[in-house]
Amino acid sequence: MFVQVSDPHFGTERPEVVAALQRLITTMAPDLVILSGDVTQRATREQFAAARRFVDAYARPTLVVPGNHDVPLVNLVARALNPFGRYRDVFGDDLEPVHESADALVIGINTVRPARHKNGEVSDRQIARVCERLRAARDEQLRIVVTHQPVHVIREKDIANLLINHEAAIKAWAAAGADLVLGGHIHLPYVRPLNTEARQLASELWSVQAGTATSTRIREGISNSVHVIRHDAASDRAVCLVEQWDYDEGRLAFKAGAMTTIPLERYSLP
Repeated sequence: MFVQVSDPHFGTERPEVVAALQRLITTMAPDLVILSGDVTQRATREQFAAARRFVDAYARPTLVVPGNHDVPLVNLVARALNPFGRYRDVFGDDLEPVHESADALVIGINTVRPARHKNGEVSDRQIARVCERLRAARDEQLRIVVTHQPVHVIREKDIANLLINHEAAIKAWAAAGADLVLGGHIHLPYVRPLNTEARQLASELWSVQAGTATSTRIREGISNSVHVIRHDAASDRAVCLVEQWDYDEGRLAFKAGAMTTIPLERYSLP
């Protein structure tokens, strides 16, 4: 089981929501927490320290990738010369971590380009490197790629937020056997298939987009939320379940909401 936490934006966090999320993760004890970027609001030392305290409090393995808010905004010298310095001080030098277990392969990608600051990109080299790892995965492993910016959007106004080079990535990763692409950035939770009539991928692939986990930066009245991803490699059914857990203002706790059953269908892998 995995918990996807995205866009907590420490510096704008809601303390009661942070506490509720810590309780949820501690109780669930997931195999891995996936933190898909925008850990902080302005990449300050204090904000990174708060994020570190949050991660340490639930004490579970965590895979973290940076978001555009995790590099300096107004300090142009730091952004140019050492954009990930404070991030590395807290979460380590590996900006593209990989988690592998008997039943899962999770591949993180750094899609942040400090010169652009907001707009993310995945290079052809990054796409190829992810494909190489995916092709080496075992049949029983759930295969997850983690970006910050989305590879798929459902609102016209979010088109500008799409990951640059996303179509090439989708096509290549589907052919290499990926199952899910996890992202954040736009603070809107949804799960959508990427293999459409217009796209015609070589295999099934799904976009799992997370809302903001803990911040006040809620969009369109949508509550803070996280995703819980369940996969049983020993089951006769080749599926995974993606559950959206929403913060309940009355209960001061996260509760299970929408659930999507995703068939793991890989048609023609090279």
